[in-house]
Amino acid sequence: MTPIIAATVPVTRPPSWAAQQRLLMSTMSDAVYPFLDRYTHDDGELIYDDRWGGGADDFYEGYTNWPLLYLLGGGDDLVDLSHRGWETVTRQLTRRGQAHKEYARVMDTFHQSESDVFFYHLCLADPSAGQLHMRARRFAGFFLNEDPEAQNYDPEHKILLSARLGSGGPHYTPDEARETSSHRASETYGLPFYDLPGIDSYEDTLDPAKARSMGQAMHDRWQKGEVVGNLSATSLVTNAFLLTGDEKYRDWVLEYTDAWMDRARENDWLMPDNVGHSGTVGEYLDGKWYGGLYGWTYPHGWYNIQMTAITAAANAYLLTRDDRYLELPRRQMDRILDLGEQRDVRKNHMSLWHHWIGQMTAMGERHETLLVPYRYGDAGWFDWQPPSPIFLSALWNLSMADEDWERIERVRQAEAYDWNEVVAFHNKEDGGHDQPWLRYLAGDNPDHPERILQASYQQVVQRLAVIREDTEVGTQHGEHRWQETNPVTTEGLLQLVCGAPQPIYNGGLLFARVSYFDAQRGRPGLPPDVAALVEKVEARRTLLHLVNLNPIEGRELVLQAGAYGEHTFGTAQYSVLTSDFPGTSVDYAAPPVTHQTRTAAVEGPRVRVELPPATEITLDLATERFTNEPAYGATR
Repeated sequence: MTPIIAATVPVTRPPSWAAQQRLLMSTMSDAVYPFLDRYTHDDGELIYDDRWGGGADDFYEGYTNWPLLYLLGGGDDLVDLSHRGWETVTRQLTRRGQAHKEYARVMDTFHQSESDVFFYHLCLADPSAGQLHMRARRFAGFFLNEDPEAQNYDPEHKILLSARLGSGGPHYTPDEARETSSHRASETYGLPFYDLPGIDSYEDTLDPAKARSMGQAMHDRWQKGEVVGNLSATSLVTNAFLLTGDEKYRDWVLEYTDAWMDRARENDWLMPDNVGHSGTVGEYLDGKWYGGLYGWTYPHGWYNIQMTAITAAANAYLLTRDDRYLELPRRQMDRILDLGEQRDVRKNHMSLWHHWIGQMTAMGERHETLLVPYRYGDAGWFDWQPPSPIFLSALWNLSMADEDWERIERVRQAEAYDWNEVVAFHNKEDGGHDQPWLRYLAGDNPDHPERILQASYQQVVQRLAVIREDTEVGTQHGEHRWQETNPVTTEGLLQLVCGAPQPIYNGGLLFARVSYFDAQRGRPGLPPDVAALVEKVEARRTLLHLVNLNPIEGRELVLQAGAYGEHTFGTAQYSVLTSDFPGTSVDYAAPPVTHQTRTAAVEGPRVRVELPPATEITLDLATERFTNEPAYGATR
């Protein structure tokens, strides 16, 4: 039986963060409708001609975080709108030939993982939906060789067979395509390879003959074989486990991740980015551990490789509670950070410069800060950029280890800007505000809740204005338009409500300290009028403040330890009212509010909290992390 704790302390001074939090949720719940009105037909499909281009992932990305807003306590309609968005996009992509059996026919996993996160969030938001169970099993089956058309996995060598795969099986570029292959490099990302005679820079590929030479090398080296980005498929299979509990999914994730752990260990904890069909690293790249598709050399390097490492390690840790898997992202991150230098940002070409708007803005007139190399090629390390705060916070959020917090502090002290500053921006990942949140948890940034909520509200308002003024609907605009105008941002809310960073954009699941279920309305999320603030997370402690802003109606919620019931609450300390509030009708003023601390035993993953009208409660919860078998819908 779930223990019950009742709030008794009245809300005499409503916290500003609580009112702002509920305003933001309400505003975003309404903001999805102008987006839909502007960019979709009456049948829900995006207004975009089937003849126009665009990767399959781009069509889903405008909806990615809508289920997360629902999980936090956003509008009731969001879950149905998310289902409709997923299904209409899938129908549209099927007609375009890009989807088969409701999944990408063939795509590199870097991009496929960007669309998969929408599906994962939807499964977490509505795990009782039967069609999601069927889809989750089918999609995972593409990687377990359960579909005759999709024999993607080699269990002998523990590799996926191609960098491009999906419901149509592994894709191998036909040999006859080699002669017409051509690649004109970009100034931003440079060259895929630096060992071709006469091709030393992107300008050289403006020569058609040299462009053909580069294209043919890409064909020869990338035609087939395993790449490191394929590790993001572990989330697809973990998702099936969380819905079904079927052991075969756990077994596959661990077998596949263990193989990559071995390869990383053998390469001194820098994950090789390519493996041939014989299981040999560098088989199609003259023995080089680098040079694979979406690998260390081209186009993003550490950016997507570290996301893959964190994602796979997190999944394996969730499924086993064995923290040795966290060594994969930890050791690799240390290898890169050890190469860091103080450099002038004005003198370093950054292929992902637009990702660092927060850091660059906060630096002001300063120009030298810590930069690390993101890419490696024949000439060594290059492409120096700021270390992503997402990597630091995601690892610490999983481990709560002192060494991972100390790494955060070392990076903070080496960077030339104030980590307390909140810069208003909404990037592709809906992330990047980890630094001020981490300082809040450290006790040094008390204004962060209000400031991140204000910044989030500002971004919603800005995007709604962009939507209103968009005159290119119905034309062949960029396929990123829906992602760039999505008016929902969940990063700040996840930090405050769940004590969690935004999930890793390329295939990451949600890893939260707490989650919520509205006990009266029978749905996930905070009840109406209730605001939540996770004030502190420690290895064995969670401090949570809950406020019911409604002075007329009471609210009841179930508080869960973790997103999947994977943690356990021990005891809960909280305040109970000891004074005679509210007094009597003849009193001109209420008596002073006094209270004392009470301790209750929870000893499980859930506790029910009753919030009478206009009451608040702070719960100091002893917490044991990663103690329980995880599952979607554990609060139901």
